[in-house]
Amino acid sequence: MAKAQQIEGLSDPGRSFRDVARVAVGVRAGEVFTHAERVLDLDDVEGVHDMRVSTRRLRAVLEVFAPAFEREAHRAVLRDVKALADALGARRDPDVQLAALHRVGVALPDEDQAGLDLLAQRLRVEQAQGNHHLARALDAMRAGRLEERLRALVGQDEDAPA
Repeated sequence: MAKAQQIEGLSDPGRSFRDVARVAVGVRAGEVFTHAERVLDLDDVEGVHDMRVSTRRLRAVLEVFAPAFEREAHRAVLRDVKALADALGARRDPDVQLAALHRVGVALPDEDQAGLDLLAQRLRVEQAQGNHHLARALDAMRAGRLEERLRALVGQDEDAPA
């Protein structure tokens, strides 16, 4: 799992709430988008996990620091981050179930493998459907310029619409 990046200056008493909010949201947003290229690879299930964890961290700082941001812009990016997190969850759940099924399968006798194989096939279908849903969510994220809107929210890109 990708380790959370350190956020510098959170406990600096000279920083304003808004300044700390901008830094925290900026760091956590950056973490989310570093994983976007890996998440559709069915052979690299950790990419989905890392991005999903990153969206949870981003949601947490967005919720904690909500008063520091313009309300409508904040609501819109939070809504879109939640939608992305939901799509990541739909893809991640079958990954976890397949891994657990594999661990169980190695301990079972050969006569029980057919049943496990059938369940694994169903989970792979769910995984593929989750991947399709995630691909659409990523397209929506890009089309909706979520990354740019988050940068605008924290003031890192003053030209982008919030």
